[in-house]
Order: sequence, then structure tokens, then C-alpha cells
Amino acid sequence: MRLSLLALTLALALGCSAGNVHFGPTGSEGAAASTGAHAGGSTSGASVNATTAAGTGTGGAGTGGSNVGGGIHIGTGGAGGGGGTDVAEVFAQTASVLYKLDPTTKVVTTVGAFNGCNGQVIDIALDKDGVMFGTTFGGIFKIDKATATCTHIADGGYPNSLSFVPKGTVDSNVEALVGYLGATYVRMDTTTGAITQIGNLGGGYTSSGDVVSVIGGGTYLTVNGNGCGDCIVEVDPKTGALKHLIGALGHANVYGLAFWGGAAYGFDDGGEVFQIDLTNGMSTVIPTPNSPPGLAWYGAGSTTAAPLTPPK
Repeated sequence: MRLSLLALTLALALGCSAGNVHFGPTGSEGAAASTGAHAGGSTSGASVNATTAAGTGTGGAGTGGSNVGGGIHIGTGGAGGGGGTDVAEVFAQTASVLYKLDPTTKVVTTVGAFNGCNGQVIDIALDKDGVMFGTTFGGIFKIDKATATCTHIADGGYPNSLSFVPKGTVDSNVEALVGYLGATYVRMDTTTGAITQIGNLGGGYTSSGDVVSVIGGGTYLTVNGNGCGDCIVEVDPKTGALKHLIGALGHANVYGLAFWGGAAYGFDDGGEVFQIDLTNGMSTVIPTPNSPPGLAWYGAGSTTAAPLTPPK
């Protein structure tokens, strides 16, 4: 069972103008403490009902650090495409910085520091068109995936596990933004921020960090419970209920989950990135040499229109 108080070391390491920066051997991304960031999948003060959830949350941005030396290439900027399968992109974030992983080349680039999110960003999600939304300890925001600029939608306590699910699952007319507050499956209105309870996970499990869904494919969630810490399961996107256990991930505190080309990608609070085999949960670490000390992933997301098999 996850502790309700997690001191997560986070990232803010841009400080660059034109050109590129690198994860360097002496770089750091600052430290900040967060209360209840991923405790049972809920934020501080969260409540679930058919109206806007009331809640409070606090979060401070990490202080900047230098980026010097070699290692995995980190490039500034990088506008995402128009969603769908046109551009190979998986997004992940620390509490204060948005990154993009190319699932084909495995290169990670820096999009930028979040601007206007008013605190630590605890998860992100993208719809079929690649439009990004995110939650903090105190609110929900629309996020420009090319610049990391945040537009406020509503205040409240929101899930730290987010995904859109395809049209025809929760809503017959549009894709729906969903998430888990512990084991409770909820929907968030992207216009008003209102939270509506849909169902429950069940099976003795609770969300440990993130959920991802893909059109024509499955919906997957990282969980704790029944000796898992963490496991990945498949869930029913209509009800949020457990379908079956896939397997143990070999990583704890997997706060970010994304999908591309038949594989899932995990991001843990120890700064590791790994590809997940969705037949058994086995993970393969994607090397990120010379990454900054204290790098901690808070969330991840990918378009629901991601390809089900590796593009040729």
C-alpha cells in the first residue's frame, strides 16, 4: 500500500535559450516536497460527486539547476503534430517540466517548463487529436503540448491518473477524460471541470499512478494491491472495472503510463523510462545516461489514436 505522504524530487532544468541542452552528470532539477501526490491515486482534498469536486492542493516549483555534459540528448521546443498516428510521440512530465519521447528513436526532448499551471502538474492526457489536458494538486488545465503553457479550467481535487477513452465508451458522442481516485473511476468535464463517478476498479486493487487507453485496443492501469507494487492490469473503459492482471512491472511508483505501437511505456519516480510488454508486464529499461540526480517522473500521456502495431 502506498504511503500517503511522498517526498518526490522533481525537475526544473531548462535555463536554455537557442540550441540544445543535455542531461549532464552534474545537472540537477531542484527538489520540492508534495503531499499526497500519488497516494492511492488521489489528490489532497478530493471529493467525488456529480458536480465539480472540491479540493485544495499546494505545490511549489522546483528551483532550476544547470545542465552540462553528455548523455541522452535533450532538445528544446519541439512542437507536436496534430495528433493521430502522424507523429511518433509520447509525452511525460515531472512536476514542472514537460518532455517528449520519440517511441521510434527513444530520444527524449524537452518541450519546456509548465507556465500558468499554478503548481505541480501531477498527470497529463491527450485525446485523439493530440489535445493535452493536465491536473495539479489544485485544479485542471488545458495544456499547449508545443509550449507547455497552461490554460485554467477549474479548481478542485483531481485524479493523478488520467486518460481519454474512445468515443462510444463512456460517452456515445465524444471522447471522455477519465481517471481513478484510488479505486473509484471518474469522468472529468473538460469545459467545466466537473467530476462524475462512473464505477470502481475492484479486485482488491487501487490505482498506483496512471491509466492509458487506445482506440481499437485496450485500456491499461498501473496498480497496487494483492502483493503488487506495481503491476499493470487491463480495465474496462466503460466501467473502470478490472478485466485481468497482466503482470508485475518490476518497478515501484510508476506514475506515468503511455502507449505507442503495441507497447506501453512506463515512467517511475526514480527517473527510469521503460517499455512494457503488454502480454506479461515485463519491462525493458530505456537507457537515459547522465540524467540529472533526483529526476522524478510525475505522469505521462499519449494520443488515443496511437497505432496498435509498430508503424512501418
